[in-house]
Amino acid sequence: MDHTRRGLVTTLAALGAAALPLQTTWSGAPARADTGDGPRTNGRAAFAARSADGTALAGEAAGDPDAPEILFIHGLRQSRLSWDRQFADPALAAFRLVRFDLRGHGDSDKPDALAAYADPDRWADDVAAVIAAARLRRPVLVGWSLGGYVAGAYLRKHGPAGVAGVNLVDAVTRLSPDLLTPLAGDFTGTATSHDLATRVAATADFLAACFHRLPSGREFQQMLVVNGMTARAANEGFVKTPVPDLEPVFAAYDGPVLLTHGAHDRLVRQAMAERIQALRPGRRLSVFEESGHSPFYEEPERFGRELATFAAAAVKA
Repeated sequence: MDHTRRGLVTTLAALGAAALPLQTTWSGAPARADTGDGPRTNGRAAFAARSADGTALAGEAAGDPDAPEILFIHGLRQSRLSWDRQFADPALAAFRLVRFDLRGHGDSDKPDALAAYADPDRWADDVAAVIAAARLRRPVLVGWSLGGYVAGAYLRKHGPAGVAGVNLVDAVTRLSPDLLTPLAGDFTGTATSHDLATRVAATADFLAACFHRLPSGREFQQMLVVNGMTARAANEGFVKTPVPDLEPVFAAYDGPVLLTHGAHDRLVRQAMAERIQALRPGRRLSVFEESGHSPFYEEPERFGRELATFAAAAVKA
């Protein structure tokens, strides 16, 4: 995909006069405000979790509480709304689906300290808090981009006993220049810049780089709002982590692993997934030929089918 700055500016300019609801979904439909008082009319229930360091996390669950469970973990500068297409997917209707906003993102708390994002144990404890708050028994973890690192951080601290399997989606499991693209390296500086104009431009460019083909104008607008809500410290702190390599964690993990990767990913090289695949026999790498960094959004039907098949087998393993 060749996203020029001119094309992006044209898209944004066309959106300029549109009014935004306070909270919207990636699928374009308005999302109701979280009330925390039980199921909504759409069959989803909001819940709150509190991590070990006191950080409050906003979550949402759908489906039969007794069904096999899938916990979705979104990527950097995104939110739980990233998974709208999965929550609406008939292929996943037989599962208990849970999603939440990472610390520094969406409706969750946004600590100011860089250490709150640099420490992998903080991310791990967030996942543990969500699992407890949603009363999950043994979920499959789906980690997209930064979410793959977060899933690995959970395994590193809390172990694999409570996890049925892991689906790594264009995941970052090792912060290494040879596994991330030069564009991703550029965003490390520009997207955390203390100059507002630089950071705003980088935020729009980063979001565009997540796709092989840009979403519709309305959907892109909503995603851009979510990206802009992210705490600068989240990005700035994460890249300062003292634990940049979680490959040893995935080498030790002997549970089921599915690797999903977009063939046109402009941020994470396919070699990242190939390395995790090679750590243990039996791991499958599924390459999505029409996707960039977001195959769950760009090819949702195939993604849902493959996740449903993987999760059904994983919970029986």
